[in-house]
Amino acid sequence: MLKKILLLFYLLFNLSFNAQEKDSLVFKNGIERPSILSTHHFGIFSARINQNFKISPPKSSTFSLNYTSGNTFHPYVEAYFPKNPEVRARLSEIKWHDRPFNFINKETTPADYINIVIDAVIKEFRANYNFAISNQHEFGLTLRTYLITKGKHPFSLFTSDETIEWFHTNIAGGEDPFGRRYYGLNQVNFSYQDRNGRTLQLNANDFFVGGLEFNHFYYPSFLKDEEKHIHVNFGNHIGINTSKFNTSIDYGISLNSVKSLILKNKNEFNFGVGASVLYKNFINLKNNNIDLGNNSLLATLEGHIEFTKYTKKGNYNAFGINYHIQSRFNKKAEESYYKLLGKWREINGGWQNGVATLYKALSNWSIVYTYSKRNYKLSLFLNQDLLVNNAPDFQTGIALNIPILK
Repeated sequence: MLKKILLLFYLLFNLSFNAQEKDSLVFKNGIERPSILSTHHFGIFSARINQNFKISPPKSSTFSLNYTSGNTFHPYVEAYFPKNPEVRARLSEIKWHDRPFNFINKETTPADYINIVIDAVIKEFRANYNFAISNQHEFGLTLRTYLITKGKHPFSLFTSDETIEWFHTNIAGGEDPFGRRYYGLNQVNFSYQDRNGRTLQLNANDFFVGGLEFNHFYYPSFLKDEEKHIHVNFGNHIGINTSKFNTSIDYGISLNSVKSLILKNKNEFNFGVGASVLYKNFINLKNNNIDLGNNSLLATLEGHIEFTKYTKKGNYNAFGINYHIQSRFNKKAEESYYKLLGKWREINGGWQNGVATLYKALSNWSIVYTYSKRNYKLSLFLNQDLLVNNAPDFQTGIALNIPILK
């Protein structure tokens, strides 16, 4: 499947070379990059926000295809959340790994309970259509879909278990620090039971439509400084989640700013900073949705630095570094008193991550490269979780942006 996708991108990109007759140096529209959102096993069921670092609506409508592959691994772990305030207070004084286990009898020690295990390479496919409504307004439509895979070669060359374990063994991290080899490579084990007793389970080759997103961006002229090359835009975001596990509507807002620095040789640096807030499950379209974190709001902060080198014909190569951080899925207070159970004796480390990372802010660094010829853009990116919480561990992506000429 990956070979067919890459071949399609290659053919479409080469067809673009005859799309226009003249070449000219025209500065690009701020930072135009693919979706680099992580394939987080909870996040894929919500309409998380992509920051927008363009400086104006597109001059022509654009269509883009985005393919992402991310490896996520969390061993089986159980969590108990005592309901008694006195028990919570007592456990909060003990380190999480030393807290006693006495939640078997729910009558004497009532507690909520969840369990989770995630082992899969998640593939995301996005189709985006963006167009200008006016000189200051842009509208975007996104369809996102997902495929759950074992991650075997050659379809997951960089995100497979073999590649990641080779890296750990030979370069950094040490021999199998998180138990992949203990549980077995190249398999799918994707299951989560929430505190309401509802189960989310996916198997190898399961495919589903995550949802449809509507994005509106406003580029106010009164916040634009042409002399200093500073531009600001506001975003409104509505996501309709369509999976059977979470059928709902999300709503969010975003604020983004771009500063351009034009060099004497006509190359340029662009600096982007953006923030957003998403209200998950703003409207539930059914009563038995899976509880994908009890934090209703997901806040994000993102920074992007990009250098663009233009050719004499007006094409360009752009090299970018991106930092993205998202707020936790679960409420921080529970971390102080939960009790976790897992196979900690058999695994060197990270056995608790399936639950523990739901209480951590998730951050990652990305390297993005884009080549553009006559407004057709081909982008590649690598995404690494430097906190080593495997949500996902490593991610790669490729995207093709196609202008729809008037």
